[in-house]
Formats: sequence, structure tokens, C-alpha cells
Amino acid sequence: MDRREFTVAIAAASPWYARAATSETDAAAGVRAALERGALAAVSQLGRADGFLGDPRVRIPLPGTLKSAAKLLRATGQGRKVDELETAMNRAAEAAVPQAKDLFVSTVKAMSVEDALELVRSTSPTAVTDFFAGKTRAPLGEKFLPIVTQATERVQLAQRYNAVAAKAAGVGLVKGDDANVQKYVTGRTLDGLFLMIGEEEKKIRADPVKTGSAILRKVFGR
Repeated sequence: MDRREFTVAIAAASPWYARAATSETDAAAGVRAALERGALAAVSQLGRADGFLGDPRVRIPLPGTLKSAAKLLRATGQGRKVDELETAMNRAAEAAVPQAKDLFVSTVKAMSVEDALELVRSTSPTAVTDFFAGKTRAPLGEKFLPIVTQATERVQLAQRYNAVAAKAAGVGLVKGDDANVQKYVTGRTLDGLFLMIGEEEKKIRADPVKTGSAILRKVFGR
């Protein structure tokens, strides 16, 4: 008897085995559906005009070290330059987000049954999103950075900030991604994207019936 015949024989003889197998299959299908639903909804919502700029939850502010300088610029009649940079930063995020779609879909398909079962059992309202972020944040950052750079490099204030921040970073006054507008925007874009995916996951877990999906209702409605 080969392995397939052996498995079928056990399933036929044991209703418990059949239920367990179905449960694992449902868990994988449910988590994949939740991931894909949340990811594509977030991409659609953020990857359009004013997706970032018009939403206070994800709107990207000026880097912290630039806020004081921005006040001075506004006081000296240069507020337009500040507004231009902030708008460019958010437009860059909106332009980058659609590039996440293909990676999201391939990551969803590659998820293992074991991972799915663990996520379904988790009590965290954003367990699926957190898992997703762990798998995709780094490669997405690599995809987003060139797009963000292209969208912001034409803004004179961004270039000036980078030059000053680089010097400040050299003496420890500016740390991390705050020393470069493009890296800062890329990080905030990812933060906003996963925030919105998490919001979708919370909705699914809170009211799976409302999704209209039979598998989501079955897996998350217990």
C-alpha cells in the first residue's frame, strides 16, 4: 500500500483524522484569505492620490529634526518649500505602495499550514499582519526606496536637509533613518501599510460574518 492509499484508508476509518485534516486545510485557507484581503485592501486604499496625504492615520510628517527648522522657514515666508517637501514625501509613499501587490500575493501562497494554524490560535488581533510584516518588510523596503528617491530628489529642501542631517549624524545629533529623507519616508510608508493591513485584520476577527466570506466566517467566527 502506497502512502496515498494508506492516508485515505486512515481517513475513511477515522472520522477524527478527517476532521483534523479539514481543520488544518480550513485554517490555511482562512489565514491566506485574511492576508490577501487585508493586503489588497490596504494597497488599494493607500496607493492612490491622497492615500497617505489625506489620511491623518498614515500621513507622513516631516522628520523630527526638521520640524524646528520648518517653523523658522514658515516664519521667514518660506512655508511653500516646507509644504512642497511634505507633499512630495506623501506622494512618494502613494507611488511606492502598489509595488507591494505581487510580493504580498506570492507570500500568501507560500504560507505553510503550520504557520496558519499558529496564527489562527493566536490571541493577538494583528497576529497575521505581524507575521506578514516579518516576511515582507525588508524586501518591500528595497522595492520602495528607489521609487521614493525618484519622487523626492527633485525637491530642493530634501537635498538640503540630507546634506545637513548627514553632518549632524556624524556627530550623533541625528540617528537612524532620520538622517535621510528617502529612508525616512520608506520606513514610514511601510509603517502605514502594515497599520492599514492590521486594521483590516481586526475587522475580520471582530466580525467575520460581515466579510461575506464563508471561509473567513468558518475560521475566525469560532
